[in-house]
Amino acid sequence: MICNQYSLHYFLIGGSLLGAIRHQGFIPWDDDLDIGMAREDYNKFLKLAPVLISHSAYFLQTPFTDKNYAMSYAKLIDLDTEIQEKNIYNNAKSGIFIDIFPFDAIPEKSSEQTAQMAKIKFYDSSIIVRLGYRLTDSALNRLFKPLTTRQYGDVRELKHKRDEVFQQYNQDNLPEYKNLASQYKYDKEIMSVEEMTNLTSHPFAHLNVMIPANYDAILSRLYGNYMALPPEGDRSPKHYTEVIINGKEIL
Repeated sequence: MICNQYSLHYFLIGGSLLGAIRHQGFIPWDDDLDIGMAREDYNKFLKLAPVLISHSAYFLQTPFTDKNYAMSYAKLIDLDTEIQEKNIYNNAKSGIFIDIFPFDAIPEKSSEQTAQMAKIKFYDSSIIVRLGYRLTDSALNRLFKPLTTRQYGDVRELKHKRDEVFQQYNQDNLPEYKNLASQYKYDKEIMSVEEMTNLTSHPFAHLNVMIPANYDAILSRLYGNYMALPPEGDRSPKHYTEVIINGKEIL
């Protein structure tokens, strides 16, 4: 609704795009929604959404709206829910979420691509460690002391530096863009300007959502024969180990 009102363009990516095409909605064993936006629209959305949803049950989590949040992309969280993600224990706000990823221009030289990703991974790991992210929950975690105001300030500075690396090529009129926070191999989630801007409406459960018109090529790059179902042993939820909605545990 915000995107329509302010002419911001979004599109489904990754498993959500696959779900839209193969299942006309969520993949039955998936448990989140992934959205992509060109950086210009993404930055506008980050400015508009917190004000427009301030009186709702939703919270736009970004590295700067939640000082304990370490990731480089945004999450739209339903605060009437609580979740525990697999292998992620931290002090950031949590709830059922939609992931929103910015797509940034990438350099054409592989050496510059490698250097950019190395910087991003350095900042990612530095921020994650400082904010006390951990793989398991244990009594030792309770020994982790809250950061001081100065330490939070240092982390915020690292987040700003990371953002600069993400956006360093956006003014260079380059032909390809990438979700630089992608879980896939480097070349898998690269899109041309045309792929990001030539969008079409497509059914997704009870909604109509925007997807790239060239979805076949995009999904083929990501998954190969994307219409083939994975082995039954691989059909399990990826993210949540616990879900609570309005105080009632459902998982």
